[in-house]
Amino acid sequence: MSLISSALDFGSLTEVFQFLMEIDKLKTVERRTKVLGTSRQENSAEHSWHFAVAAMTLAPYADEGLDVQKVIQMALLHDIVEIDAGDVLVYDLAGRAAVQEQEQAAAQRLFGLLPSPQRERFLGLWQEYEAGETPEARFALVIDRVLPVLMNLNNQGQSWVENGIRLEQVLSRNAFIGEIHPELWRHLEGHLQDAQRQGWLK
Repeated sequence: MSLISSALDFGSLTEVFQFLMEIDKLKTVERRTKVLGTSRQENSAEHSWHFAVAAMTLAPYADEGLDVQKVIQMALLHDIVEIDAGDVLVYDLAGRAAVQEQEQAAAQRLFGLLPSPQRERFLGLWQEYEAGETPEARFALVIDRVLPVLMNLNNQGQSWVENGIRLEQVLSRNAFIGEIHPELWRHLEGHLQDAQRQGWLK
């Protein structure tokens, strides 16, 4: 996607402002989940904000030494690639696999708008999150997976119902949470079983 208009000249800040105007498009990327108590789809920018605040709020429950500031930065950057690649349902495994190359290209394009060294820093944070191997990335992935589950548990399973999601799919895709935070997973499993009994999951 190209910029809506040519970049205004701000001297050494031109590339930074160009990037900021381009990522405004994340507000137009609709997710499957609706904003609680409304009929409006949540957008990816709203999700990223919610994710960042969740990271701040859950910081006391993170392992000692974990860099929560880095988790917050990952939260704010992790879905920027959806500007080019769109949002793909986490339970659509074929769709997730198919979009990976588009997301890699989007990361190069979007973070490439920034001057060095920000370009490399932002791209590195996105790549670290995607790899999911560092303690910060794993903590971030837990939050990113938990939030939509919580939204559905508080919204009568709205996106699960609309997309025909099965309990087994939710358990399978999110089971890694139990390795990182067993207590959280124990509670989530119980709530997911209840959600199926209420007809929110198949």
